[in-house]
Amino acid sequence: MLAICADHGNDPTTPSTDHSRECVPLLVVFGGGTGSGVWLGRRSSFADLGASVADFLNIKWSLEGQSFMNTAMRG
Repeated sequence: MLAICADHGNDPTTPSTDHSRECVPLLVVFGGGTGSGVWLGRRSSFADLGASVADFLNIKWSLEGQSFMNTAMRG
């Protein structure tokens, strides 16, 4: 599993560089796959990535976030 993402967005309408609630890209790739990909939908939290990595590694996750592994593995 390889996940590539940004850690925060920046609002392009303001000169401030403070972290904002802008959406950020997320790309997840699994080895050996040649699938066409699957839309994971707009995630509600960055914690979903942590939950998904834990799920992939079969680690019990009791923190915030919802794993997207079931959706990702259908692709």
